[in-house]
Amino acid sequence: MPAANGSHPALNRPCEKIAFLSSGTPEADEALARLRAAYGDVAPEDSDVVVALGGDGLMLQTLHRFMGAYKPIYGMNRGSVGFLMNEYQEDGLRGRINAARASIIHPLIMRATTIDGRVEIARAINEVSLLRQSYQAAKMRISVDDVERLGELVADGILVSTPAGSTAYNLSANGPILPLDSPLVAVTPISAFRPRRWRGALLPDKAKVTIEILECDKRPVAAVADHFETRDVTRVEISMDHGAGLVLLHDPGHSLDERILREQFGY
Repeated sequence: MPAANGSHPALNRPCEKIAFLSSGTPEADEALARLRAAYGDVAPEDSDVVVALGGDGLMLQTLHRFMGAYKPIYGMNRGSVGFLMNEYQEDGLRGRINAARASIIHPLIMRATTIDGRVEIARAINEVSLLRQSYQAAKMRISVDDVERLGELVADGILVSTPAGSTAYNLSANGPILPLDSPLVAVTPISAFRPRRWRGALLPDKAKVTIEILECDKRPVAAVADHFETRDVTRVEISMDHGAGLVLLHDPGHSLDERILREQFGY
């Protein structure tokens, strides 16, 4: 099994023992029953590969579950969006898995401090976003590697995105699409009021982004790392966790970097 964007010994052996996971929808559960009957099933911890049956939400949950374990995850779309998934097909599954291309991605790590002094740490595969909690726009100060770069951003929020997540919320906020193997993160404002013409920044993926909330009592802000939310934050530090690897498998010609490239050209 060839690996892109890095390698790991777990990717150099054939995938024989399969664990199947379902999103719980009727369509996914029906597929789960048929595939278990055809290929057997083992516990995810004992498997060579995990096959996730659902949509992108299940894929994100599965990737979080095996964060840092380098457990290959092969998704098949039994959901609605399925950008991270392969097409559903029951025949020849082991052959497809062993011919698949592996993409190794790294998550962001968020360290958020709240008004009452709590520190919450979470990881994000797609993005870390800061969002206003009230009718008033948020006011934020942005520093990169402890150097102030923007003294005041007035906006509905701001997000920091990985290349893998750049086609998700980041793209909806008019952020740039990043090639999967680019050593970058995207910093994208959400409905910026001032400065009006600031469209964000591309930063090296080794940079630490610090966002301080100004007037946090009057203009409360929540920080969200994928599905984990912390409210009433005063300071959020975001960096890429290069020590945690996540392995996605895609059929040849339909790899994640190929899909991102297609998004860049609008098809």
